[in-house]
Amino acid sequence: MNSRQPGPKRLTAATDWRALHQRIEAAHLAIDGASVPDAGILKERARLLAREPVRAENAGSSEWLEFLLAQETYALESRHVREVHPLENLTPLSCTPDFVLGIVNLRGEILSVIDLKKFFALPERGLTDLNKIIVLESADMRFGILADAILGVRRIPSAEIQPSLPTLTGIREKYLQGVSRERTVLLDAAKLLADRSIVVNEQV
Repeated sequence: MNSRQPGPKRLTAATDWRALHQRIEAAHLAIDGASVPDAGILKERARLLAREPVRAENAGSSEWLEFLLAQETYALESRHVREVHPLENLTPLSCTPDFVLGIVNLRGEILSVIDLKKFFALPERGLTDLNKIIVLESADMRFGILADAILGVRRIPSAEIQPSLPTLTGIREKYLQGVSRERTVLLDAAKLLADRSIVVNEQV
């Protein structure tokens, strides 16, 4: 009786060496490719790396739209401003408070326009081509306010905002958010938008 154990099988000449090498190569490629992110991930990483970091000077500041009103500089926080539009096609209304300048049609939308000079009892001047309508907007309120001219948009650090000035009294003080270092009067747009007594119903 032969007690020898059979040895390991040898690859015969029938083995498909080409197919075997292809499978080994495919396995190597799969292992190498497993650690490579797809194109979408690489693109997102590049976008995040290229994104400009928030500058230190912008931290703790807010953006304000500055405008002229009776030769004084006022401002409204830009997050409450929907748009600025030339004063055109104004329709005056009767039986309304004198600070209601009238209504305008902006792309099919009827908006009331408030004259803050009259509302704040400031010196008045006639309307000119420089007059603009600043459209304020909240979740449930929208109207325009008259500006003598638009000065631009700038950031104001919160630390530089003073509570008030001795000359700002009366109704202006009620809607005051603060005063900048340059003496710009910062109006509280949220309070203006929440005060329904100054808004004319569009159906009037």
